[in-house]
Amino acid sequence: MVNEKLNLKFLKTHECSIMLSKVMLGFILTLLILMTVGGNVLVCLAVCASRRLRCLTNCFIVSLAVTDLLLGLLVLPFSALLQLNDEWPLGAVFCNFYISMDVMLCTASILTLLAISVDRYLAVTMPLRYTSLVLPWRVAVAMVSVWTVSLAVSFLPIQMGWNTVNGTVQNHGPWASEGKCRFELNRPYVLTDSLLTFYLPLVTMCWTYLKILRIARAQAKRIITVALREHKATVTLAGVIGAFVVCWLPYFILFTVLGLKEHPDPSTVPEYSIVLWLGYANSALNPILYGALNRDFRSAYTHLLRCRCPKYSGWRSQQPSPFATSGKAGSVGESSRIWRQPSHLLLKYEHVNKLISTSAQLFNKNVLNSEHYHLSKQKSLKQKLILF
Repeated sequence: MVNEKLNLKFLKTHECSIMLSKVMLGFILTLLILMTVGGNVLVCLAVCASRRLRCLTNCFIVSLAVTDLLLGLLVLPFSALLQLNDEWPLGAVFCNFYISMDVMLCTASILTLLAISVDRYLAVTMPLRYTSLVLPWRVAVAMVSVWTVSLAVSFLPIQMGWNTVNGTVQNHGPWASEGKCRFELNRPYVLTDSLLTFYLPLVTMCWTYLKILRIARAQAKRIITVALREHKATVTLAGVIGAFVVCWLPYFILFTVLGLKEHPDPSTVPEYSIVLWLGYANSALNPILYGALNRDFRSAYTHLLRCRCPKYSGWRSQQPSPFATSGKAGSVGESSRIWRQPSHLLLKYEHVNKLISTSAQLFNKNVLNSEHYHLSKQKSLKQKLILF
């Protein structure tokens, strides 16, 4: 009797601890999903609202943010559901769609980062030819290619059954486990997918940034404004790529090992869920890195969160343009124009105006002195003629 009471007490305690751990896990996963969605929406709004951030490089940043946003909306909620429940309640068709979306968005992130590294490589190694090489239509073609390749390597093999050991579509057929959502792996699929969509792009990105680092060190002593701007963008994107490697490399190592073993259900491996959610955490980390490493993103975040709209040369204020001075510029139409300039630019403009006014005064003084000299000379000549 005493043993039965102890066993019941132990079971209740064990059930309570399991329930509490699930509640805590659900809270953490929900917070991660909200951070992913909110942060990447903020990135897209920052680039769209601030003209300072509207450049071709940031088109790739927006593409990466859209990828992470779609991951937070279409993948992470169902991954959390699968993590918290022992059964998959949404059927085999939606399970394969969910896994295909997961693979597609991960591949799109990797290829977008590859495009970013190539863009930075061209900006640093060929600064004079960069604007003629990186054109808007080429950026658009690169982005469309990224999404096309990502779609092809995700939905096609999974829906055709190329990733399974027996060549049939996963989660379908009489041998499929009821209420389970499995991502089956075979050796050809794992080797092809991991090499083409992770390891080779990763090696390429590392090589380009090593080249960029050498050139940046060589140019450190003679850096100019344009080079400084490119250097800041390079540092930001290097931090993004570094975080991506730290978050996703453990997953792909385990993914490759399990695929070579042709494991029937990787989700049953305890380490698989840990490295998978570590990779998902990268999508919430990217917006934080943009704000931490780039002052323009940080300013855009601050003003968006304060419900203020950023402009090209700064944020709106009530200061008139320093160029609206005399003449036509002083008319009612011109003087009513309100511009917002950063404080350091206003100081420079005021200094330039002072120099211009000082130069004009000196010029007028010299002209008056010259006229006075000529008048006095003519007067002396007239006196000499009269005496003559």
